[in-house]
Amino acid sequence: MTEVLAVPTADKIIDARGTACPGPLLEAKKGIGQVKVGQVIEIKSNDKGSRKDIAAWAGKVGHEFLGVLEAEGHDRLLVRRKK
Repeated sequence: MTEVLAVPTADKIIDARGTACPGPLLEAKKGIGQVKVGQVIEIKSNDKGSRKDIAAWAGKVGHEFLGVLEAEGHDRLLVRRKK
């Protein structure tokens, strides 16, 4: 049996491709303030450190890190605003 998981639709997409650490994290911090509680931001990044950095930041400040989707040449990191 194969389970198909639904990917949440992002309410705001942040394109941080081409920026190195801490660029994608700083863009995520700005972007989360531009959506309502319960909404999702997607950060596009080709900096592999973003996976760890954004997940750690989301947990530390109380948001929900939904995961990483690999796209062609970059990652799509999804975070739900919780407060």
